[in-house]
Amino acid sequence: MLRTSFIRKNRKKVLFGLSKRKFHKIHLIDEILILDQKKKKVQYILNKISEKENLISKKISHLILKRGNSLQINSLKEESIFFKKKKKDLNIEFKNIVQNLEEKLNQIPNIPDEKIKEKNTEDAVWSPNNRTTTKTIEEALPHWELSKKFHLFSSDLGTKICRSGFSVYLGKVAKLQRSLIQYFLDQNIRASYLEYSLPYLINEMSVYATGQIPDKEDQMYFIEKDNLYLLPTGEVPLMNCFRDNLFTYKDLPVRATTYTSCFRRESGSYGSKVRGINRLHQFEKVEIIQITTPDTSYYYLDEMISHIKKILRSLEFPFRLIRLSGTDLGFSSAMTYDFEVYSIGQKKWLEVSSVSNCTNFQSNRLHLRYKTMTGEIDLCHTLNGSALALPRIMAALLENNQTKNQINIPKVLIPYTGFDYIK
Repeated sequence: MLRTSFIRKNRKKVLFGLSKRKFHKIHLIDEILILDQKKKKVQYILNKISEKENLISKKISHLILKRGNSLQINSLKEESIFFKKKKKDLNIEFKNIVQNLEEKLNQIPNIPDEKIKEKNTEDAVWSPNNRTTTKTIEEALPHWELSKKFHLFSSDLGTKICRSGFSVYLGKVAKLQRSLIQYFLDQNIRASYLEYSLPYLINEMSVYATGQIPDKEDQMYFIEKDNLYLLPTGEVPLMNCFRDNLFTYKDLPVRATTYTSCFRRESGSYGSKVRGINRLHQFEKVEIIQITTPDTSYYYLDEMISHIKKILRSLEFPFRLIRLSGTDLGFSSAMTYDFEVYSIGQKKWLEVSSVSNCTNFQSNRLHLRYKTMTGEIDLCHTLNGSALALPRIMAALLENNQTKNQINIPKVLIPYTGFDYIK
């Protein structure tokens, strides 16, 4: 959440940033500033009334102690009653202003970084072992056709058990998925990320603190009876582990990783993008986060990007890195890079990771702060990324390593799977 003090001091910057997002509720900015001014005015009056109440209370006590004039004491008591009623009415008004102000602030997304353009920009493409996106496999099959040929997974069973948009992995592919998850976790832990094992159910405060509410509320599964959500991404419970923390600058950066299943409605999804396991309502993901100081967050964003590149290189994926435009940024993000791997069977790029710097937007809601070298208290910056998301990694891996009679396993995964191909 943006602070009203930031909006007031940087009104033009905020409006320009929101224009990059093509945010249409620009009127909210001036409404927020007007409400903030009203809030300050009412708070000032309340403070003055409290001062008068304290003064009256002291006068009454003094008169009672001195056995002063009873008429004077009664007059002061009546004045005190008047101020109490006035204060009660103003407190109601103040509460309504604060609630209205918060509702409007909750609708304002983070301001894009100055480098963000109006269109997505391709920052890098890397193809291992001279492999390029033009490499072809004779009669390459998409993963849903490979599944029929090699009996890899079943969408029918997922529909039978639950509904469409769920899938069941079978045999060696089930083990391959577990192997990928463990491999990703091991790579993250070697890079100094501390592993957390977390609940899959989260409360409203947790999803609000990281920016999913109100922006992504319709995409989440809600358990009404218990007033809990199924987590949409591991970032939510992982970041909330640090909610209300006060760090010292020596404690930062904090690095953490987790593996979770993720649950998303993905309402309105249809067509070729959802064929096979391209897009599911339940999918597995390994997440990384960092909590940093404001002056180091973009350095650590680059570090996270380099880390994910290393993992993709080890799996011999052709991939590209795209910096998102303002209109494609997530609600909480100031800068996001998407990693896409090339799928030979589908002949297209598949997004497998997003890495974002949320600056102090989430920290404001999380109340996540640190003590600077000079002893001042400031908001931390938060970063998150997928390292990595399945099942599109699985889809590309199966397609890119197929031969006529088998699917080969990347060398780095063989110690995890215990087999080097799927027949």
